[in-house]
Amino acid sequence: MVTYSVTVATGTTSYSGTNNYIYITLIGEKGESEKTKLDKWLQNDLERGSVDEYEVKSPRDLGSIRWLRLEKVRFLVEDDWFCRYAMVRTPSGETLHFPCYRWLSEDDVIHMREGPAKRPTDDKSPAFLTHRMKELDERQKLYRWKLWKPGVTKCIDAESEDNLHPDVKFDEYRRSDFEHALHVALGELFLKKFVNLFGSSWDSLKSFQRIFWRVKNNIGNYVMKHWKEDWFFGYQFKNGCNPCIIEKCSKIPENFPVTNDMVCKSLGGSTLEEQIQKGNIYIVDFKVLDGVPANVIKGVQQYVAAPICLLYQDPKNRLLPIAIQLLTPHTRYTLEINTRARNDLLGKNGVIIRVVASGGRGMDVIAQKAFEMFSYSALCLPDNLKQRGLEGLKDYYYQEDGLQLWFAINKYVKGIAGLYYKTDQEVCEDSELQAWIQDLLQEGFQELPGFGMPEAFHTREELYKFLTMVIFTCSAQHAALNNGQYDWCCWIPNSPCTMRQPPLTSKDDISVEQLMETLPDMSQSSVQMAFTWHLGRKLPNKILLGCFDEEYFTEEGAKKVIAEFREELKDIEKRIEKRNEGLPLGYEYLKPSNIENSVSI
Repeated sequence: MVTYSVTVATGTTSYSGTNNYIYITLIGEKGESEKTKLDKWLQNDLERGSVDEYEVKSPRDLGSIRWLRLEKVRFLVEDDWFCRYAMVRTPSGETLHFPCYRWLSEDDVIHMREGPAKRPTDDKSPAFLTHRMKELDERQKLYRWKLWKPGVTKCIDAESEDNLHPDVKFDEYRRSDFEHALHVALGELFLKKFVNLFGSSWDSLKSFQRIFWRVKNNIGNYVMKHWKEDWFFGYQFKNGCNPCIIEKCSKIPENFPVTNDMVCKSLGGSTLEEQIQKGNIYIVDFKVLDGVPANVIKGVQQYVAAPICLLYQDPKNRLLPIAIQLLTPHTRYTLEINTRARNDLLGKNGVIIRVVASGGRGMDVIAQKAFEMFSYSALCLPDNLKQRGLEGLKDYYYQEDGLQLWFAINKYVKGIAGLYYKTDQEVCEDSELQAWIQDLLQEGFQELPGFGMPEAFHTREELYKFLTMVIFTCSAQHAALNNGQYDWCCWIPNSPCTMRQPPLTSKDDISVEQLMETLPDMSQSSVQMAFTWHLGRKLPNKILLGCFDEEYFTEEGAKKVIAEFREELKDIEKRIEKRNEGLPLGYEYLKPSNIENSVSI
């Protein structure tokens, strides 16, 4: 009889432990071990956060261990279990690592492979190939595409977060925090008494302070003091809550209402055409809003880019193991937060209908127009900046910090993926990798023939760029667009969520009553403050860019690359802090210490 020592680690979040029966079997090239129940006499096994050690016996030496099989059997009541990892110490003293980080529900059976990532061509054994195909088939049945609405990208096939697999759902702590946060916002900000005053206008601009007076937000207070100043209005389009809609002006737009006479003094006596020739004029690109009613346009800019953060998810999980290990930390909770957004924000009874003039149907039109204009280059920061003519734009901190992060992520991706793909040919020959990119094009972007994403990966550089884009979009780009919502929107007149009347076209003969009837009413203002705080607040137990609480890579080479990535992020943090010391209003959104690894809010 041969004895193997097995260490099993249970998750650290609430309800990760179990009182159900858990069995383990070692499967090697020469056979299987005994099926062993993970249960020690007079011990609470598999409790939350526990790391338990067991002996597993086999009638013979198993040779190379191929898999661990974990089986959960219900005892009295259903009790899910979250397994972090297992380690096996063989009789020869070798230690093998088996990452898991999955939930076992009902009478689940899962097979765990040893840590080092494998390409399809690395699995020569028929047993490995069969197991690989079976795992892919199970994932494809579990994660399916669904058309949410005509004219926009598809999404995960789930009516609500309850339909999602436990592996991609919020843990109990995050779920409780999320569901109670909005109620906390309404209570803590003393908004409850205003929420039910739908249609009641404010008396004056000063009266907005009745819901603002408890705001302890440095940027919010700065906004309140300077929001009427022209320089600050322009500054927000570069470094506010949506820095992605400004572009260099190459010609005066048709029907442009500003004449040379109006701006002659501001331009030092030159004309608009002369300043355009010098490359000194930038415009806010609202082409996506063509045909949208005028009273919808003002205030909608913070929502125009939102679909970007909802696009890149591959519900089928048709990823080669290397990409799974690389990208999984950057998709943590994303499927659930997107599902909640479709229901709670954009659904029939969502926040958008309550507070935004477009309502649900108008937002659908905006999303469809944005999707029609969408492109792969828009997601790749260097390409996007060049396309918009913004290279070298002064005081554009989103660009300055974003490029540092893009190239740091790209270096990290090259370091990890380069361990497994030594040549372009190896990329071309990876069938799972090619199936993944084709699936995205055929399912996610089938209505965008000119989207510009590669139809196949022909080179390592194409793969590196794509993986960089996914990680950047799910981390830094989301931070730049999401984290400042409350900062810039808590003072309602600065960034109103809606305009109840068409925007005013003249500064002459405007009464206070007209202005107040145009700006959001008391109820809309209160809800705007509450949900922008809810969406933009700093989250508890968030995992920052470069930090991984789940160790998918066990190889020393990969660990070295991760350590170097963390050091580079620290250097970026220091450079941003030093730059911000000399600014009246520092740009904080792309500091690595403010960037979460994934889209989880």
